[in-house]
Amino acid sequence: MSEYSTQERSGWTGWVVFAGIMMIIAGILWTIVGFVAVFNNDWVVFGREAALFVDISGWGWLHIILGLLMLLAGFLVIQGNLFGRTIAVILAVISIVVNFLWLPVYPIWSIVIIAIDVFVIYAVIVHGRELKDA
Repeated sequence: MSEYSTQERSGWTGWVVFAGIMMIIAGILWTIVGFVAVFNNDWVVFGREAALFVDISGWGWLHIILGLLMLLAGFLVIQGNLFGRTIAVILAVISIVVNFLWLPVYPIWSIVIIAIDVFVIYAVIVHGRELKDA
């Protein structure tokens, strides 16, 4: 047994479990959205001048791949797996960047998601191993 495993688990492990569960839920939802985009790939955007027909099947496949990766990482984060924690941090950083770009559109929501992502990154980096040792 390692010296680290004899320490008690901190309250931050709740944030790690929260991150894993949210990743599982988001992964399922992203995958569903991806399948909807693949099977219903004709999208019409109405502008002032004309209507634009867009094929969104590429975005659908991207959502499917990221959704399945997020789903897998969520299960691995709950187990304290290093690969899952790494993917969780990468996806949380991407979420921070995306929500920063959406600040003018949804300011309150973006700030809330950025704050949650920061807490999740801290919990997964600093306390993620505690779940593995339990």
